[in-house]
Amino acid sequence: MNPKIHRAALGALALAAPVCSFAADAAIVEVVGGRPSSLPTHLPTTIEGITAAEIAEKINATDSEDALKYLPSLLVRKRYIGDYNHAVLSSRASGTGNSARSMVFADGILLSNYLGNGASFTPRWGLVNPEEIERVDVLYGPFSAAYGGNSVGAVVDYVTRMPTRFEAHAKVGFFSQPFDLYGTHETYTGWQTSASLGSRSGAWSWWLSASRLDSEGQPLTFPTRLRSQGGTPAAAAVPVTGAVAGLDKSNLPWWLLGSATQYRTQQDQAKLKLAYDFAPGLRATYVVGLWRNTAVGQSASYLRDAAGQPVYSGPVIIDGRGYTLGATDFNQSREGLQHLMQGLTLQQRSGGVFDWKLAASGYDYRRDRQRTPTVAKPAADDGGAGRLTDLGGTGWDTLSMDAIWRPGGAHQLEFGLQQEQYRWRQAIGNTADWVDGSVTSPSSGFSGNTRLRSLYLQDAWTLAPQWKALLGARFEHWQAWGGEKTVGSGAPVPFADRSEHATSPKLALGWQPSADWSVKLATGRAVRMPTVAELFQGTPGDNPPVNNPALKPERSWTTELASTWSLGLHRVRASLFHEDTHDALYAQTIAGTQPLVSSTQNVGRIRTRGVEGVFEGTDVALKGFDLLASLTFADSRILDNAGFAASEGKLQPRVPRWRGSLLATWRATERLSASFGARYGSTQYGTLDNSDGHGTAYQGFSRYFTTDLRLRYAINKQWSAAFGIDNLNNAEYWNFHPYPQRTYSAELKFDL
Repeated sequence: MNPKIHRAALGALALAAPVCSFAADAAIVEVVGGRPSSLPTHLPTTIEGITAAEIAEKINATDSEDALKYLPSLLVRKRYIGDYNHAVLSSRASGTGNSARSMVFADGILLSNYLGNGASFTPRWGLVNPEEIERVDVLYGPFSAAYGGNSVGAVVDYVTRMPTRFEAHAKVGFFSQPFDLYGTHETYTGWQTSASLGSRSGAWSWWLSASRLDSEGQPLTFPTRLRSQGGTPAAAAVPVTGAVAGLDKSNLPWWLLGSATQYRTQQDQAKLKLAYDFAPGLRATYVVGLWRNTAVGQSASYLRDAAGQPVYSGPVIIDGRGYTLGATDFNQSREGLQHLMQGLTLQQRSGGVFDWKLAASGYDYRRDRQRTPTVAKPAADDGGAGRLTDLGGTGWDTLSMDAIWRPGGAHQLEFGLQQEQYRWRQAIGNTADWVDGSVTSPSSGFSGNTRLRSLYLQDAWTLAPQWKALLGARFEHWQAWGGEKTVGSGAPVPFADRSEHATSPKLALGWQPSADWSVKLATGRAVRMPTVAELFQGTPGDNPPVNNPALKPERSWTTELASTWSLGLHRVRASLFHEDTHDALYAQTIAGTQPLVSSTQNVGRIRTRGVEGVFEGTDVALKGFDLLASLTFADSRILDNAGFAASEGKLQPRVPRWRGSLLATWRATERLSASFGARYGSTQYGTLDNSDGHGTAYQGFSRYFTTDLRLRYAINKQWSAAFGIDNLNNAEYWNFHPYPQRTYSAELKFDL
């Protein structure tokens, strides 16, 4: 950030289209610099951000989500470099199990995956390469009518590069993680490389990029047995050694028998962006991105027989007691994915009386197959019966028509029509060869569709030179249709079609009594509709199925009061926030079922109250020293849950009461900089009744304090090198799965 520009802009009340290059928090004003964000930065609401230059200098960014690492109240559940299926974004009042409570865009194209809600429905981070990011902006809360109910937590927009002249970039990086946990003592490594070219000639501009990632992650799951499950050994039981004694998340003694879900993922990304300027301010843009992933999930047994050979199945004796290992305790997997994203936009951005945008995008699971065995781990990791899950044909499409009318004087009106449509196609089949075989018989299948059509209108109204207001509303019509399940070779069982209507008003008020001080009050309703997977998805062999086609929408009211002070080259913000959610969508056990069955259900009411503080400064105490720090307190409690009364009064899962971050950078010379980062989160729980009090264990949710280091040296104008350490203090911390331990990285970069 250029503090002088920021400070000067705080004294102005002009509402131009561009936004600041970092931390456009004082949204009662706007700061000129860089390409404009798609976020409504002219509204009196809280926005934070970070630029490409700051990411390159300060953050060990191996994935695009790393750009969010130190922004206030945000956490991405990134389990390893290249985590493609569990990297969920959480925010002030939403945990890492609620992926559908935030919105992620790249240049206005939806990357969030609203096919479902949960760990496996993460934003498509892989379609944005860290090197193509120009800036990232985050809008906190559902305070703009231009966004649907999924914006209740945060709206993230990645603004990517579009060149004005010829440019070329290349980067190669390497990383290594020594990992020591339970009976696993290994070092996992990986590398990545990327290259991009772009230019502008007359009315045309283009950008072409490609990247490759080859990453080994640490084990994420561990086969276990409670000690209390042991009994009299079977006659054929094999005495084994190597089991690791520990305590589970409820402090019950158990044995850890080995490791599993140890991924090696190889990802390729290619993207083409084309733009044509028909006239000044009128541009058409086409984006196509292809993302491919091949992932191999491995397992390893800690157990050894008398001959020192690993044991994976059958009856065993551990410490004199008998246990039986199931055929799939040591799970394996093979995944092959090829996803295609496309977007087409025609936009007039003149800054005059009337501006508009037409946009369409599509995301298609061209190929998405997961293979798993249903027999004990073969000695050579191949062959044997298994199951093939195919999601081919799954995806979503969006359409929008948006406009801004500036009639002159005190008003700026925005309005638009939007549509999002999601399709779920899941076919699960049996195969005689789980590694390479084709389906021999169907096991189950699930499919369905949802559509959300919306109309919104909002007015940014300058009441007086020091006052600005927002009045807006969003009107939505939601439909679910075509839902059905199939078991084996049976006929499809249909679910009834459904529809819902919702109205979401928005109100905000901004006051700027002086050039250095602004106050904002915003409130808004958000209605988060059930996802197609929550309604219709099942699991192999469900009896009864876990899908729930009768879910009600989740309804939230969110309010924020924020005050920002500009103190020379420093900025301080304090925010009070409150969120009241009815019919929250959560997975929990269905009361009265036997055996127990888990399903997404409506939780009556969850209330969150909190405060957030942010400090940002340049040349803090000495020249060349920058500091960004934040601290958030959130008391998020379940007030009503008829389906699980024991959870009432307890903390919302995965939302810590305290969280904080710090990012300090010292520019020792014009070429050399050093950055130190720290992140903290207090005790949290993974269960609705907070019964999992032992967080530092497999399946637990722990407090954490982790630090990072980055050194960057600009060799010359074109070449730069960096060395980084993530989790410098080698903390052991958990979010059901273990997070990475100390990880070393090095990179070499060329920019022309």
